[in-house]
Amino acid sequence: MSAASAIEYQVTSADLITELAAQAKTEGVNAGAWPGVTFYRFTQPTEPQWDDTRTISIGIVAQTCNDTFDCVVIGKWPHGGCQAFDASPERPCLCVRLDVDPQLVRQVAAGMALCDSTFEADDHGEDCVVSGIDGVLMSSVVRFLRSLSVDSDRRVLAPLYLQELVYRVLQRDQTASLMRIAARQSAMNCVAAATDYIAAHLAEPLTVSELAKQVSLSPSAFSRLFREMTGRSPYQFVKEQRLMRARDLLGQGRLGVTDVARSVGYPSLSHFIKEFRARFGSSPGEFVEARGLSRRVRTPRTGTSTPVA
Repeated sequence: MSAASAIEYQVTSADLITELAAQAKTEGVNAGAWPGVTFYRFTQPTEPQWDDTRTISIGIVAQTCNDTFDCVVIGKWPHGGCQAFDASPERPCLCVRLDVDPQLVRQVAAGMALCDSTFEADDHGEDCVVSGIDGVLMSSVVRFLRSLSVDSDRRVLAPLYLQELVYRVLQRDQTASLMRIAARQSAMNCVAAATDYIAAHLAEPLTVSELAKQVSLSPSAFSRLFREMTGRSPYQFVKEQRLMRARDLLGQGRLGVTDVARSVGYPSLSHFIKEFRARFGSSPGEFVEARGLSRRVRTPRTGTSTPVA
């Protein structure tokens, strides 16, 4: 055993319990000094304590009543949390949940030269994996937790220890699940970023190349991913969003058809009317009239008003 390995294995379960107890000072949920870190202390059996989580979570659970220590990798669930099945004031259940950026997982995995197939964002396999903690993983967890207690350590060392912790988890039997979850979360994040950009820029020309650029993907990779996640091509999605926004604006009755068309990215009024009729079964003017919101469109060239078609 190398000197470094010997130092690693000097960390014991007692060290982990000490760090968890120091961070989880009160009963229930305790906010950590690092983004996405939550500590838990339970002194009696409890119902689940749920918190909102939208990314990968790595949990460390110390059941001091029976001296068991588990590592839990969770993904896909809209909420994450902790539940104590057996605990007492003398021997509490202590836990820490760490929400991890999927991009960090992919970055560490790339450095490990893991097989690309583990990045596939499928829906098969487990989304919650539980296993015991060995000395190597326990040491990395303790180092990370200790670094949160000192400001300078938290700024300099905590990011490095977090990367090490992810690396240790990827070395274990959670690798396939963690990589798959990271792939799915990264895909969801990319698509969410693209749809947010679309919603904020409907009045502008929106091409696949421009959308792909926003999420740092090639146009072909973006189109494939977008269709997989939404069931529609980017073009179909943009058109649907434009027409739905146009219908909402017309229903508000504050803008004429020409202004609405321009505000949702249709420079051609005739094209807008054609697309609107195909989608909703009536022209924009007919839609307005049917709701008693008749409007007159001001033509930019003459400044006169003409009835909406």
